Amino acid sequence: MSFPDGFLWGTATAAHQIEGGNATSDWWEFEHRPGTPCLEPSGDACDSWHRWPEDLDLCAVLGFGTYRFSIEWSRIEPAEGEWSRAALDHYRRICDGCRERGLVPMVTFHHFTSPRWLAERGGWEAPDAPERFARFCQRAAAALGDLVGWACTINEPNVVALMGYVLGAFPPGVHDQDRRRRVDDALVRGHRLAVEALRSGPGSAPVGLTLSMSDYQALPGGEALADRLRHQSEDVYLQATGGDDFVGVQTYTRIRVGPDGMLGPEPGVPVTQMGYELWPEAVEATVRRAAAVSGLPVLVTETGVGTAEDGDRIAYFSRVLQGVRRCLDDGVDVGGLVAWSLLDNFEWTLGYQPTFGLVAVDRRTFERRPKPSAHWLGELARHGGGDLAG
Repeated sequence: MSFPDGFLWGTATAAHQIEGGNATSDWWEFEHRPGTPCLEPSGDACDSWHRWPEDLDLCAVLGFGTYRFSIEWSRIEPAEGEWSRAALDHYRRICDGCRERGLVPMVTFHHFTSPRWLAERGGWEAPDAPERFARFCQRAAAALGDLVGWACTINEPNVVALMGYVLGAFPPGVHDQDRRRRVDDALVRGHRLAVEALRSGPGSAPVGLTLSMSDYQALPGGEALADRLRHQSEDVYLQATGGDDFVGVQTYTRIRVGPDGMLGPEPGVPVTQMGYELWPEAVEATVRRAAAVSGLPVLVTETGVGTAEDGDRIAYFSRVLQGVRRCLDDGVDVGGLVAWSLLDNFEWTLGYQPTFGLVAVDRRTFERRPKPSAHWLGELARHGGGDLAG
């Protein structure tokens, strides 16, 4: 099975999950706060702040053409209005390192973490939070923009709002639907202002947001509720992408909805380490929906599976890619697929227990060991397709 010339094949990471020592962020404080649901702190993570050249070498040697990573706002602006030239230079070296290895740098400007100084002022509830984020994007773009290949403004803003303000599993750890709606509005505004800031140059990278999407499947009687849940979680953001260059779809499973609410896993369907169903076909469904609602080209900027059985990872991506190929055959503009994640890393409240990585990381020595799935997917990337049966 082949994919079009120019189709992006990549793998992804996020700063807080791999760098280590991200002590000026709200997440570092949250991990160490008594009573939060975090199983363990991020600590040294994968030590990628120092070992990033090794990570880029892995991407290139394995055969990928794109590396998606995030730059850490709290390192670049550790105190309000105080900018770290050293941190910006660090991320510029990573962009440069990508280019030197033939990798297209796909840069995310906000991946779940914010500076502590912003959190202390109310985080995304602060009246000027969108403007402060846009100011950061403008400063970062001025330093890196000429090297950036793709720019992602905010990673999964709907997850930031849901997990932080309804489920209490992300900072600030509260349960308040009204506050969630205000944060949704702020994140939408933050995205729109960030698009303007990033387009101010230098560089001309395509700009978009990445959205967590699920395949909402309504059982009899659950249709209206499924539509309402989908609208609140996804459509408020999809409808805010007008004028963007692409929308990033990030999908891992489906959500079954009955008349009384969301249902758990269906008996007989395998469950991942995260507790949700292993359902690769959800990617095809959400790619089609994102394209239809937004009218934009789509990139699959994240998908993957938390599992200790690497054969399940190969099977998962095989089924995902078959679905993407069906989308392409039907004329849906899908520009690429970025696998989550390059490394086994810090999975937020669940710590280091879930293993999404194509590459295992020794928790003591930080040694990287590519799994069979890394070689299999890398070969597909190198040749623009191949045997999806693995």
